[in-house]
Amino acid sequence: MTAPLVAVLDYGSGNVHSAVKALIAAGADARLTDDRGLIQDAAGLLVPGVGAFSAVMDALRASRGDEMIERRLSGGLPVLGICVGMQVMFELGVERGIDTPGLGEWPGAVTELDAPVLPHMGWNTVRPGEGSVLFDGIADERFYFVHSYGAQHWTLEPMKPFRAPVVTWCDYGAPFLAAVENGPLSATQFHPEKSGAAGIRLLRNWISSLPQSR
Repeated sequence: MTAPLVAVLDYGSGNVHSAVKALIAAGADARLTDDRGLIQDAAGLLVPGVGAFSAVMDALRASRGDEMIERRLSGGLPVLGICVGMQVMFELGVERGIDTPGLGEWPGAVTELDAPVLPHMGWNTVRPGEGSVLFDGIADERFYFVHSYGAQHWTLEPMKPFRAPVVTWCDYGAPFLAAVENGPLSATQFHPEKSGAAGIRLLRNWISSLPQSR
């Protein structure tokens, strides 16, 4: 079976090559690209993200990455966000008193974690929602986090006849969203590419859910 093509959005974010390698290890034909045609035609699109919410949004807009993400999602085509690539899917990022509009795919704000020590750095367990595809077979594993901000509330109501979003939580000081699976859009706050065998398995689970040909 031909490996599904996964485009890794190249918009100037760091740490992208490890994501490409992890996707290849998980069974994808992964390519780092900013080519609009390739991104639209790929079976899946991975949106990486490190650093500040505002800097990631500036880079996405400058490269028109926001338009490419929206175009795929409007067509029901799978997208996976990682770390700040998850955070920017929400309406708003609040960092150091600065409000930055996000992509607005999900309602709510990304705010500083309510924890005595920041950043949240290292391995942690998660609490997958019922019916999770991403965490199939790895619900009890640990994943690698590096962040000080996150979405701490989930307010999107299920809309029939669509499947209700699957929400996965993690605890660090207080609960925050570790992952979301919502139609074609999925995202993780942790780094699968830094999470060893469990992270590769999660990426394989996502890849297995992609359309086999595009």
